[in-house]
Parts: sequence; C-alpha cells; structure tokens
Amino acid sequence: MAALVHLVRHAEVDNPDHLVTGSMPGFDLSPHGLEQARRVGRYLGPRPVVAIWSSPQQRALRTAEEIAARSTVPVRVHPDLTDWEVIERWKGHPWNAIASRFPGELEAYLDRPTNLEFVDEQLSSVAERVAAVARRLDAEHPHGDIVIVSHEDPIQAARLHLTGTGLESLHDDRPTHGAVITLRPGQTWREETSWEPGDSPRFGERSELRVVTTSGSPDGPTSA
Repeated sequence: MAALVHLVRHAEVDNPDHLVTGSMPGFDLSPHGLEQARRVGRYLGPRPVVAIWSSPQQRALRTAEEIAARSTVPVRVHPDLTDWEVIERWKGHPWNAIASRFPGELEAYLDRPTNLEFVDEQLSSVAERVAAVARRLDAEHPHGDIVIVSHEDPIQAARLHLTGTGLESLHDDRPTHGAVITLRPGQTWREETSWEPGDSPRFGERSELRVVTTSGSPDGPTSA
C-alpha cells in the first residue's frame, strides 16, 4: 500500500481565447502555469515519490514533467487519466459561447452533472476509471508516494469516489490549477490535505494548506 496518493490538477494553460481545449494540441502551460507546476514540484519535493502518472494531454504532461524534474522518477502516461468526454464534446468553442451553441448542456452540467443525457460517458464512469488507476498504482507500489496528474473534473470525481462522497458534490470545493489533493489509501481512503500553489514551498508547510479532519469536515484555510 502506498504511503500517500497525490491527485494533481494540471497548472494554468496558455489559452488567451478561453477555448474549451479538450484533446486539442498546442495548449502548453502559461508562464504563470509553469511557475505553478514548479511550485507543485517544490511542495512535493520532500515526499518519497516513487511513481508519477499523467493524462496524455499536453497541459497535464508539462505539469507532470515539472514535478518529475525534482526527482529521478519518470513520467508515465495513462489514457484513463484523460479529461471527461463532455469537455471533448465542447472542444474548440469559447467557454462563453457554450450556452448558446449547445443549448441546455452547460446548465445541465452545472445543475445535475451525474446525469447528462448528451454524453455517453457519465460522471460515475469518469470517477471509476481514474479511481481504478489510483487503486492499481496503490497496489503496485507498497512503499512511497504516487502522483497522478489529470484534469479538474476527473480529479474531483476520483477524489469524491475514493473517499465515499457523493458525486453530486462535483462543483463543491473544486481543485484550482495546480491543486494537490492528498489521499491516504486504506480500506476507506481518507483525504489528508488540500493544497493550492501559493508561497508554501514544501509539503506540510501551512501557507495555502488546508488540513482535512478524519470526519471529512475541512478546517478553514490556515495562514503562514
């Protein structure tokens, strides 16, 4: 059993037109995103990371590469860490045009994400495919930490699924760019911490770090 599993949302993308990117090529990290990814690497630097797995999308791979740069651990790609099919459906369109070009779909995504009639892949399937990767890696690496880099919805869905929280909470407390959700595997997986890129350079330091209680009720943000 791995010591900890870190679910990481990719860092900010260079996307000045605010397009839904999906699997479109050519979307690397912005300069700010590159710094976010480096901060994630510094944050996780003290941890005994033994495996780093990434979505095949460029923005996730670049984030994973910056994390791996502080270690000798190679980045591996798993197709099950890719973004949700609903994002692929909207790719290439500006976010602010989704409501008019796909009537009712954005509203459904926001109001009832667990039951979308216009996509084949439901949120439960997203949660299970990413959670299955986490469970398999946990079984394969009995010692050390695992880092999984993916996208906002897959990371959030896996987080909820692994900790036994209902998927209807998808839009609550969503991970921001570069956020690290740290889980402790076990018979019941437990969320240990939630961190966002800020001024905290190392794992466990308190700037931008939220410690989650064993009951699942988060403490408020802590200051440095």
